[in-house]
Amino acid sequence: MKKNHYLGRALLTLLSVGFALAFLMPTVLTITNSFMTQSEISANYGQVFKNVSGSDGKTYIAETVNLKFIPDKVTLSQYITVLIKSPDYLLKFWNSVILVVPIVLLQLGVASITAYGFTRWRGKVRSFLFFFYVILMLMPIQVTLVPNYLVSDWLGLLNTRWSIIFPGAFAPFSVFLLTKSMRRIPASLIEAAKLDGSSEWQVFKDICLPQCRSALYSIAILVFIDYWNMVEQPVVLLQDAEKQPLSVYLSTINANEVGLAFAIATIYMVPSLLLFLHGEDYLVEGIAHQGSVKG
Repeated sequence: MKKNHYLGRALLTLLSVGFALAFLMPTVLTITNSFMTQSEISANYGQVFKNVSGSDGKTYIAETVNLKFIPDKVTLSQYITVLIKSPDYLLKFWNSVILVVPIVLLQLGVASITAYGFTRWRGKVRSFLFFFYVILMLMPIQVTLVPNYLVSDWLGLLNTRWSIIFPGAFAPFSVFLLTKSMRRIPASLIEAAKLDGSSEWQVFKDICLPQCRSALYSIAILVFIDYWNMVEQPVVLLQDAEKQPLSVYLSTINANEVGLAFAIATIYMVPSLLLFLHGEDYLVEGIAHQGSVKG
């Protein structure tokens, strides 16, 4: 029995390692290939881009596709181009920051207050509104994109950053998760605070928010990654290319810019990776124990 138990654990471990390597391989390839020269990238991956012509009319074609993890010659030319020679890339990077950070902060603020209202307010109307929120959450972004465009046009916000920030700030996803977290807070804890003379604002600020800290971190990470990689919203709502985020550029790569794309993608991954590594424990705890009370 013990032998079968250990064998099963070993197989599960090997399977987990295999899946982990499969998921990590694109990220590792992106990072290592960003230190390759453009000619080496063309020689290794030209077949992938055989139907994609660059702006100079060239088409890169190699006989086979060679997944290469170690460059023949390490070069920083791609990063020098991105960080020094072409400020447009950094401008688009900061466009992403300017769009995403306000969305995360505003969405957390709006969701916290709304979730507290759903938690404290009782009645059939509340249940209907919460069900309506769930339905909105299930709708893909492509469904709500046209209404967002029409409303932004009516408000005169089209082709401004607010046309992206406002819909993001009122997204229902975080409201749903925070409401579920706050409902797990024992009612006796809130009742004790009310008996001690605490106001609704004090209950919200001193009891509910601290108890939902893990959920707030989880939501911040998920919302940041979601909007950090957005493409459809800025393409439709921001016609001015100078205001569009870097994610839009990464979705329109020319064959003669693949080397730069590797470098830009590596830089673009850094904020998401740092945020994830910083809040990994909170993310796991927020998903596994939403709103649980610690003794």
